[in-house]
Amino acid sequence: MAEENTDTSWWEKYKNKAVGLYDNGQLSLMLSGYAHHGRNTYTAERIAELNERAWGLGFSKVMRDEKDNEESIYGMVISDSHFKPQPMLGYAYQWTKPLSEKLEVGVGATGLLISRTDYFGGFPFPAVLPVASVGTRHSKLMAAYVPRFSKNKGNGDVLLLFVRIDLN
Repeated sequence: MAEENTDTSWWEKYKNKAVGLYDNGQLSLMLSGYAHHGRNTYTAERIAELNERAWGLGFSKVMRDEKDNEESIYGMVISDSHFKPQPMLGYAYQWTKPLSEKLEVGVGATGLLISRTDYFGGFPFPAVLPVASVGTRHSKLMAAYVPRFSKNKGNGDVLLLFVRIDLN
C-alpha cells in the first residue's frame, strides 16, 4: 500500500485554514468609526485637514482554536485619512485572556492586503499590524495600530478603532 504524503505546501496549509474559517466561522459585522492620528506625529493644522471619522463597514468570520484564542478572516472598507475608500482584506489572530466570566481582552496581529489611493496608485499591498480588543466573545471594541515608519512627521502613528458584533 502506498504511503500517503502528509506534507503540504505553506500555500495549501493557509488556504485550508482560510476555507475552514469561511465555512465554519461565526459571521460578524465590523463597524469602524474613529482613527486617531498621533498628536506628536502630525501638526494641529494637518490633523484639522485629516479625516478622523473613519466610518466603515465590513464582515468577518471568527473561530476559537483549541487554546481558546481567536482567529478570523475579514473584509472591510473604511474612509481613510484623506476621505477616500480604503478596502482591506485579511487574517487576524489574537491571544485572549478572560478578565471575568464574560469579559476578555485580546492581543495579536493581522496580516492584510490594503488599498489606498495615496500609496502605489491604489494597488493593493501587504501589511502586518498589531491588534487588540476588549469585550465579550460576541461583541468587542477592537483596535489596530499603524506605526510611524520613518523619522519624518506626518506618516503613520494612527490608531483605528472599530467594533465587531457577532451576527449568529
